[in-house]
Amino acid sequence: MNLSKTFVAAGALASAAALLTACGSGTVGQTGSGDGQAASAGSKKLALIPGVQAEPFYISLQCGAQAEAQKLGYELTTQAPQKFDAAMQTQLVNALGSNPPAALLIAPTDDTAMLAPIQQVKNRGAKIVEVDTSLKDTGVAVSSVSSDNTAGGKLAAQTMAKLAAGKSGSVLVLDTIAGTSTTAARAKGFEDELKNTPNLKSIGVQFTQNEPDQAASKVTAALSSTPDLIGVFATNLNTGEGAATGLRNAGKVGAVNLVGFDASPSEVEGLKNGQYQALIAQDPASIGAQGVQQAVAAIEGKPVTRNLTAELHSITKADMDAHSQYFYKQSC
Repeated sequence: MNLSKTFVAAGALASAAALLTACGSGTVGQTGSGDGQAASAGSKKLALIPGVQAEPFYISLQCGAQAEAQKLGYELTTQAPQKFDAAMQTQLVNALGSNPPAALLIAPTDDTAMLAPIQQVKNRGAKIVEVDTSLKDTGVAVSSVSSDNTAGGKLAAQTMAKLAAGKSGSVLVLDTIAGTSTTAARAKGFEDELKNTPNLKSIGVQFTQNEPDQAASKVTAALSSTPDLIGVFATNLNTGEGAATGLRNAGKVGAVNLVGFDASPSEVEGLKNGQYQALIAQDPASIGAQGVQQAVAAIEGKPVTRNLTAELHSITKADMDAHSQYFYKQSC
């Protein structure tokens, strides 16, 4: 999961259930009215509720899901909250109650708070497939498709070690919001793997509430309190952008290695101009496509795989051209 900058207009929460995300546009619109019936076994309708709108990771995931749904003869509609927020996502999930799809593909914005609303959709007959993030309760979804985020954190630590090239120093880990399964796994994977690099030590994980300005402040504070700061690992887009701002304001761009997660257009540009030293890229289109495959298999009574993972890739400026297929999209 990557979480992008989002802006909440007045009254957005009240109207969110009536909106639908168009592929790549970040706009949200109506899914359609319902008749109060449970999901039909023969229905060809799928619903996708990603973590947040207008976000390149989720746009890329949606593009992969839409292409696969069309290939398999299914109709996919997508709704997305304006912010990575459980209350906003809950309202969108609840709106499906009057017209449940045959399957719901969802990236839960909170691994506990989203349990009840998702369970209600399941109770109406819809198959549940988790994409990107997941619930703590493993009994709700028929399948979960994501990157191996723990492995992604491990890869980030190995990349950080290579960038340090044997130099000793401290490393700051910036996470987003407590309760976000994906970024928590990345942070843990990073922390655990960094212990295998004696010359580098973590000064701990700090939360940014997915706000770039908070990430910038955390970096500024760390630079002041930790003179030997040699690296920052940012677990998603917003923390990375905020960290880059903090380093830029302090005149430390390039002097402190910044490893980000994901490969959004802004991150790729940051890697190109030296604000980032490395990116850990996911393959969101593959996550979306595999999610649809599992949903359709469940609907049609075919075998379903409970857990699937997509590959991750460490990208530096030196090899970014060779990895351009993993850069995220802004439209389908």
